[in-house]
Amino acid sequence: MTFILPDLPLDDPRWYQRGALYVPSGKGPTVWAAGDVYTIKATGAQTNGGFGFIEATVPAGGGPLAHVHPGEEETFYILDGELEFLDGDHVFTAVAGDFIHIPRGVRHRFTNKGNHAAKMIFMFTPAGLEQIIADHAQPARPGEAPPSQIDDEQIARYEKMAELTKVINLPEVS
Repeated sequence: MTFILPDLPLDDPRWYQRGALYVPSGKGPTVWAAGDVYTIKATGAQTNGGFGFIEATVPAGGGPLAHVHPGEEETFYILDGELEFLDGDHVFTAVAGDFIHIPRGVRHRFTNKGNHAAKMIFMFTPAGLEQIIADHAQPARPGEAPPSQIDDEQIARYEKMAELTKVINLPEVS
């Protein structure tokens, strides 16, 4: 196959401008939130406000409470394991390779019902919530698991994050 290339000057500096965001494996601020390990890979400041991107390890039993983001959409891609998702009043299990998009205003949550940690990536659009998580969740300590019991400090952190993100925590499906 042959393409006809436009007649453009090859010495134009625009063609050589750098601008990629590169975050190597294992890098990025890592925090404990909702019993999970979140590594922030991209923030709105790094994506011109386009999106926030997080890598998550969700241990057995981990995951947030049912909630709604009134101003953001959340998109998930499962890398390993399986997670139970709540979508409004419907529950389903997502496995490696599955894609889930939650529009703003839809009640949702994910829970690892399995015996082993699940891994996924997720993003917020527009960006912003990832920075609040990075700034206010408990910094992870390398080699340690997230605390299994929630203490007063963690409750205060979650309350501050809920206030800043305007997330609405909702009851579970009955």
